[in-house]
Formats: sequence, C-alpha cells, structure tokens
Amino acid sequence: MTNSTGQSKLIRFLEEDLAVPASAIALALKQHESESSWLPIILWQYGLITLQQLNQVFEWMETA
Repeated sequence: MTNSTGQSKLIRFLEEDLAVPASAIALALKQHESESSWLPIILWQYGLITLQQLNQVFEWMETA
C-alpha cells in the first residue's frame, strides 16, 4: 500500500466512521504538509477530533 493510498483510506475512515467534516480534514492536510506531522495528531491538536477519536484512529491504523 502506497502512502497516498493509505492516506486516502485514512481520510475515508475519518469522514465515514468518525464523521469528521471535510473542512476539518482539509485544514489538517494543509498543516500536515507544512509541519510534517501525522494527520491524526494535527486533527487532535487543533481540537478537530477528541482523544477518544484519536485512539480509534490509532486502533484502525494498526489493523488497516
């Protein structure tokens, strides 16, 4: 799985399973490019997902 494929799957999971708004993901993606940080961490740092949702993302990433 390439990085872009993995990121696409992560974005789909965020939108469909966690109901993260596309605008929040777009903001985080902009920061992701400039900060070289993990997308889920950026979403959490900016208060766009909860700590519980962040844990769900990490659990999903382990099994994906």
